[in-house]
Amino acid sequence: MITRFAPSPTGPLHLGHAYSALVAFDMARAAGGTFLLRIEDIDTQRSKPAWERQIYDDLAWLGLSWPQPVMRQSDRLPVYRASLARLWSDGLLYACRCTRRDILDASQAPQEGAPMTGPDGLIYPGTCRGKPRTPQAPLPDGTALRLDLAAALDRIGGPIGYAETGLPQPPDQDAASLVAAVGDVVLSRRDFPGSYHLSVVLDDAAQGVTHVTRGADLADATWIHVILQRLLGLETPVYHHHRLIRDEAGKRLAKRDDARALARFRDDGASPADIRAMVGL
Repeated sequence: MITRFAPSPTGPLHLGHAYSALVAFDMARAAGGTFLLRIEDIDTQRSKPAWERQIYDDLAWLGLSWPQPVMRQSDRLPVYRASLARLWSDGLLYACRCTRRDILDASQAPQEGAPMTGPDGLIYPGTCRGKPRTPQAPLPDGTALRLDLAAALDRIGGPIGYAETGLPQPPDQDAASLVAAVGDVVLSRRDFPGSYHLSVVLDDAAQGVTHVTRGADLADATWIHVILQRLLGLETPVYHHHRLIRDEAGKRLAKRDDARALARFRDDGASPADIRAMVGL
């Protein structure tokens, strides 16, 4: 068993991060496996070296350990670009210059009915899907690239499914259901040759992750990841989506909630055992 914890260095780790990291670490240790740490610094504007250093400090204080060196997304841009070029040449990507306002306006048009949301928010209405494409041309720069989901599913064929050990096992999904519920997601941003969906799939495969442990809020995105794994010829790991740690009002914790930052608890005299107790372990 190989598990991983993959935080973004965009703020302090909080109790929710501690729970996710501890679940992954405990699962691997119980199975005699390996726990990996990965730094997801795909957000180049908000990622900071100081936050990355604090991630290492907080996790070590909790009693976690991991092999070195630590994988960092910012070191893997050529890998992401190569996979994008492959999907582009296969005719499964298209360039999109729509802004968020364009998408919102299109989804709210009277003939569209109530806006539909998916794993990435509003489901893209397909405005740029029908524009001419030249898969033989080089991968375009300076534009977002979207996955043509219907074409991708047609290429794969058959229903899509995966093994789940945290939440109830979801039924396999057919192409029509996935197109309606997911839409054409962005696989490359204007300012970065990749996206969360693409990078997490490629990084998990490169590290040989066998069990992906993460919050239940990411369960819906798993369909995207399994589709990408099928398209790129990668193994699909087992997924373990765990419960979320929430505040007294039932709201999911966020990095801006400094009152629940691990460093704050540590400064106030809490122990790693106290943190385990706080998150129900």
